[in-house]
Amino acid sequence: MVTRPDIQFAVCLCVRYQASPRISHLQAVKRIFRYLKFTPELGSSLSLRGFSDADHANCRIDRKSTSGTCQLLGISLVSWSSCKQASVSLSTTEAEYIAAASCCSQLLWMKATLSDFGLRFGRIPLLVDSTSAISVAKNPVLHSRTKHIDVRFHFLRDHYEKGDIDLIHVVSANQLADIFTKPLEFDAFACLRGWRCVDNALIKGEIESQWIGLFALLV
Repeated sequence: MVTRPDIQFAVCLCVRYQASPRISHLQAVKRIFRYLKFTPELGSSLSLRGFSDADHANCRIDRKSTSGTCQLLGISLVSWSSCKQASVSLSTTEAEYIAAASCCSQLLWMKATLSDFGLRFGRIPLLVDSTSAISVAKNPVLHSRTKHIDVRFHFLRDHYEKGDIDLIHVVSANQLADIFTKPLEFDAFACLRGWRCVDNALIKGEIESQWIGLFALLV
């Protein structure tokens, strides 16, 4: 029932009587199977994918870059991060490569966790807006421009070669992780905010009560 919520109620109803089933319950189960037989194309999407982005040397104090990543299960955003990278990147390509490695690590952890629930995934799409970073990951030759990159980030290339992930280029306008890396113009910010399914989760009264509670803590 992981991908067929339309039969959730019917199955749970039949399960209630599994200790002492009757003919009517058997007929109900058969009806569920007939329904599944004639609707094999239906199902909810539980595909796993990730987005990674970086803003190169945006910290004016130490010139370290910011990584932004997010992971989606189906159409739902389930994980995200925004953090300053631990080392200074010499190029935008390197910063993007490090961000992609971080996103890859999170995707592999999610894949392992979801496998405990019976979900199986093939090559997980990892969408990056830097063609240069993708080329570095896909190129097994270590040349002068990338040999200084910490070896721990090259596991991105390793998992690409193993077939665990698939590096896909996405245009910057559709890069969902962009919102985690730098300030954006309002139109771009609002567009990405909408893609991320951020809605008005609180009614006015709840918002006011939260502000009152916050003010009480500060005074």
